[in-house]
Amino acid sequence: MAGSSPAPRRSRQWSSPDRRSISSILTENRNSPLSHQDALAAAQAEHDRVREAAIRVYHDYELQEERRRLLEQQQRVLEQQRLEEERIRAEEQLRLEEERLRALKAKTVPKLPPEPPAPAPTPVTEANGPTVPGPGPGAVSGSEPSLFRLEQSVSTNGHANGAGAVKTTLPSLSQALGQAQFSHKGPVSDSLSPLAQPTKSAISQTNGLSPTTSTKPVITPGTDRYTEIHGNLKKLRQSLSQQSKLSPALKQRMGDMRRELRKNMGQLVGEKGGNKKQIAAIQGLLDESLSGAVPSQLIDPSNFITDKREPVEGALHNEPQLPSLFIYLLNHFAKAVINQFINECGAQPKSADPIGVLTVLIFSRDVYLWRGKTLIDILMAKLRVVCPVLFGYNGSEKMEQGRARLGWKKTPAGWIPEQQHIDRMKGLGAGYAAISLRNFANSKNSNPWPPSKYWTAMAKIVNTPPADISDTQCIVLRSMIESSEEKFIQFYGNAAVAALRKALVDFPNKAAEKTPGVSGLQVLAQILKRDMGLEL
Repeated sequence: MAGSSPAPRRSRQWSSPDRRSISSILTENRNSPLSHQDALAAAQAEHDRVREAAIRVYHDYELQEERRRLLEQQQRVLEQQRLEEERIRAEEQLRLEEERLRALKAKTVPKLPPEPPAPAPTPVTEANGPTVPGPGPGAVSGSEPSLFRLEQSVSTNGHANGAGAVKTTLPSLSQALGQAQFSHKGPVSDSLSPLAQPTKSAISQTNGLSPTTSTKPVITPGTDRYTEIHGNLKKLRQSLSQQSKLSPALKQRMGDMRRELRKNMGQLVGEKGGNKKQIAAIQGLLDESLSGAVPSQLIDPSNFITDKREPVEGALHNEPQLPSLFIYLLNHFAKAVINQFINECGAQPKSADPIGVLTVLIFSRDVYLWRGKTLIDILMAKLRVVCPVLFGYNGSEKMEQGRARLGWKKTPAGWIPEQQHIDRMKGLGAGYAAISLRNFANSKNSNPWPPSKYWTAMAKIVNTPPADISDTQCIVLRSMIESSEEKFIQFYGNAAVAALRKALVDFPNKAAEKTPGVSGLQVLAQILKRDMGLEL
């Protein structure tokens, strides 16, 4: 009823105390020893009950944790087993592909004899120079610029084109940079001077070799020496694997050397002088393998170079063979260099600089030369496989064979994603520039990969026919130039500016399809204008 007082609320949890129990508590013997003993016994019983319950809960928790740990360990083992199975499947697939490739190569040989009756095309020859072979059945599609007008004028002046020139000028720049003709598809020949390799304006040149006296071995048309070297390196790896089975000491030390080399490569930093410890460790490993402290079979180094060498007076190593462990470690060093370029330099091109410094330092050191020359062809053979664009190869990214020619990586699951491919090409382009644009003016050693190689690689890209230009070429070209344009100009001066105009203005303008890679080159030209005041 409204206005009436609320009914008294009774607690549902606590009841009124028992008057009789209270009266018993208030008795005179409530403080007697017997009463205290009863209370202590009751407390002890309650304590034991709580303790037993806690122990039981703890044991249950331990069992749950043990089951969870065993389950995680089982999942980890299953994951490792899955990865190993994938690796084995990938190796088996690679073996099958290699066997298939060899079978295909073998099948092309019988097709050659029926061709002689057909009228053969007239071989194109340079003025006073060797015949330029056409592409053979094993050649990878690329572009070969025809700069014979320039070669003719050079020959008329009485001097050969010197590929080792560094600080030079560029005569007949319009012919050299803008009026290239294309005769056929194939890898660009190194015997030519793409983009008109700058030549000295003097009437005679003494630092170049005549084409008729080239020290490079004669290679049949269609073959690729770097691909042969790459195959020889695989055979070397198999040979060391067999040797390690017979020598436990070699097996243990070889694995330790490989892991230590990778570890030091991963610890490189960009600060000047911050890599002394890593450089000393890597040189120590190479010195140990070269000294014979770890016994290994001797091997002929000519299997891993592109030219034919004779003993040179004053060279530290003129012997016909070197320890196979030394070549093996150089191979792993080259592999680690390329992995560093791929993993670190795609997003940060400037991080390629310390890797490039270490690379040329190792390959130019006199103790690691063979018959007075570098063994950097080992690195270039690996670079040729992962980034063929740098060596004049091209193809369509929309075709399976085109992707293979461009160095697009393929896994057992298929082609890697486009962004991953772009990052790989960026890192490799920046790394190539970091290796080739190094100044050895104040060094007693010879430059193992001089700036002329950078010029040649750029020429082989920009001399591609408009219909064959691909995004991959544009990405590699931009990463070669970005953050390296100042070094390039320091080496070649006005000729470098003309080459940059060719690469960043003429080359994207002539592209048949305006892709993001083509636009990236035009954007880089604007960036150079804004940041450096370089008007192309």
